[in-house]
Amino acid sequence: MGIGGSILLIVVGAIMTFGLDDTDVGPFNLDTIGWILQLAGLVGLVLTLYFWNSRRRTVVVAPPPAGNTAIPPTTDEVVEERRTRRY
Repeated sequence: MGIGGSILLIVVGAIMTFGLDDTDVGPFNLDTIGWILQLAGLVGLVLTLYFWNSRRRTVVVAPPPAGNTAIPPTTDEVVEERRTRRY
């Protein structure tokens, strides 16, 4: 959903819950719909932040040096952080 979509759901839900006086429109209660939208936006925001945080680290094992067999291979791990910008 993304951060923008989650914040949009939270804002629209808050407007429906706290900003409208006439809460019953036909069979629908706008307060209840507003709370549901806020909850869905909050869940989407938490999931988005969790998945963004979990994909920032990549562990890459360095290969042994080529050509020189006198040096034993190492098991050092190199941590790379790759960040991409979305425009």
